[in-house]
Amino acid sequence: MYRYLLNISYIGTNFRGIQKIINKSAGGCGDNQTIQGCVELAMQKLHPTNEIDTKLSSRTDSGVHALHSTLHVDLESRNSEPFDPLKITGILNKQFNKKDLPIRVLSTQKVPNTFHCRYNALGRSYLYRFAVAKHRMDDIGKLKNANFNSFIPVEELSRCYFLQNCNFDIERLRAGSRMLLGVHNFRTFASISRQHSPSRDNPRFTLRKIDEINVKSGKTTAIDSNADLAESLYDYWEIEFKARSFLYKQVRRMVGALFALATGRIDERCIYEMLTIPSKNSWDPRVLLAPPFGLYLCRVHYNENDFVAVPQQVEENEFSATAAK
Repeated sequence: MYRYLLNISYIGTNFRGIQKIINKSAGGCGDNQTIQGCVELAMQKLHPTNEIDTKLSSRTDSGVHALHSTLHVDLESRNSEPFDPLKITGILNKQFNKKDLPIRVLSTQKVPNTFHCRYNALGRSYLYRFAVAKHRMDDIGKLKNANFNSFIPVEELSRCYFLQNCNFDIERLRAGSRMLLGVHNFRTFASISRQHSPSRDNPRFTLRKIDEINVKSGKTTAIDSNADLAESLYDYWEIEFKARSFLYKQVRRMVGALFALATGRIDERCIYEMLTIPSKNSWDPRVLLAPPFGLYLCRVHYNENDFVAVPQQVEENEFSATAAK
């Protein structure tokens, strides 16, 4: 049996998330409403002799996208020879295309059986895309359904978060992002997942280190006349987060806090208190969870050396040399 690492990308709009959910009452049939479930169903076309059980490196919620995520799987062919990684990529993408699923395998590679896509990951990068209206449109601030009365490029639907607030202070957001850098107890910024376990209530579990937060100008993905109109109406921005790992919904809650700061709903002291008094009770109710469709998992980072198996002969020589000492 051989282990394979799949580099995948997907648009998460119409999925419940990446992690599969098996309905035991339905006899444990496959799950075609999650990314992982669709990948495993497509893998059946490889006809391995073993049961297909993929492992995820990262979990994304319903509506969240991925430019690059990873999973690994052990597969055994009928002749016990390794599958051609290029063949795995081609067969899976053919199945996704046939079923009109917005999932693509970027590449497949054989990795050592000791490799784990989650535990070998050095870090993860997330990106949040949003656009802020440059000018207040006629009575737009008084309308409850402002976004439905404004121009939003059809190419950007469920791909970017549009704010109809011309008083948005991007410099205040940038300054607030610096408060989140470094090691903090992010208990206030974590939601309780369906897979919550008592061990996760340990204060050490919610300690995380944010290595980088970069706020930079973005651009529209619209084309032709839509692009011209979008650029004239909106300023596009991107917030990039880099860390070894994140808590459940941590990124969206951090973005929500930064949006609340930039629009004047809260001040810097509120963010300071949420960081220094880590508790679910410290969450400021004026902060709204950022919508999932603006969030992208950009990359799962690895050490390239982990993809290469250590030759058995080298291991034996090293053991002999150590024993001789």
